Amino acid sequence: MQEDILTALSGLTERVLAGGDLSETEGRWLIRLEPAYLPQLMAGADRIRRHFRGDRIEVCGISNVRSGNCSENCSFCSQSGHHKQAAAPVYGYIAEDKLVSQAERLRSLGASDFGIVSKGWGVRGPKEKAQMREYLESLQARTDIGRCASLGALDEDMARELKSMGLENYHHNLECAESFFDQVCTTHSYQENIDTIAAAQQAGLRVCAGGILGMGESLDQRVELAMTLRSLNVESVPLNFLNPQPGTPMGHLPKMEPMECLHMIAVFRYLLPRAEIRIAGGRTHLRDLQAMIFYAGASGVMIGDYLTTAGRKVEDDLQMFRDLGLEVRGDTFQRRARAAGGEQQAARNGAAH
Repeated sequence: MQEDILTALSGLTERVLAGGDLSETEGRWLIRLEPAYLPQLMAGADRIRRHFRGDRIEVCGISNVRSGNCSENCSFCSQSGHHKQAAAPVYGYIAEDKLVSQAERLRSLGASDFGIVSKGWGVRGPKEKAQMREYLESLQARTDIGRCASLGALDEDMARELKSMGLENYHHNLECAESFFDQVCTTHSYQENIDTIAAAQQAGLRVCAGGILGMGESLDQRVELAMTLRSLNVESVPLNFLNPQPGTPMGHLPKMEPMECLHMIAVFRYLLPRAEIRIAGGRTHLRDLQAMIFYAGASGVMIGDYLTTAGRKVEDDLQMFRDLGLEVRGDTFQRRARAAGGEQQAARNGAAH
């Protein structure tokens, strides 16, 4: 029996390495493997990560530029105005200089991308548009960090407008499988999430979309989320592990255990072999096993603090990368493309002389 399982796992690994995709049924089998098989599962996920992503990891950070009294009722979020007992900070847009200083610090520590995160459900009016323009133009003028934003729902016109302001990447999580979404949020629909991802892609933005595990969803629903992300051709997939917040409807749920977190990362790597899989909120649940996320298939990580909770010390993360022999990517997808365009232009100019 054990040999049969190991043979089946090896076959799935080789198929993915050869460029094939696994089915949803195969994902359900992987996610139910007994803990005794986790070392072999992780070894396969590590081979897949190295094959498709190499040993260069992508590091990002975020700024919570406007907090509290959010219009949405997401059950996991302490910023929701619907959860009166939650204790998230409440403030308006932070100053432009503060935002740029945060980005400069993260860039100096190796982050390739920086996210502007604002509560609410979309850029609704001229004041918000003007604020985003100020932020994005300042980041573009004063730093070379990749410019990302998470602002809620977008249509294609708004996505194109944000891109014209200097936005490069758009982050918009699905949060969970569609079959579980009514347990997470009822103030917007799952289809709005999918439409937002499509609008950002159509506008030429790189899309970062993932979800939160540990909200009470089933194992099959975790596989469903991965398959949906694959169907949407999402380039970057952040995996978060629920950090239960007091005063929210999910505040009573237990934190995921380290070995379960590693198992989930490995399954997502098998189902999304070409994607950037970055570990974000809840990474501290892994405790002393945080370095193992890369051996489980992760190829990126968020450093610094999260929206309303503190993250691990950045210096500890940087030491972890050095100890593992991992190279931090210094450039984003878009900057590499721009650099290639600049080299081509320089070559043309040289030829002209």
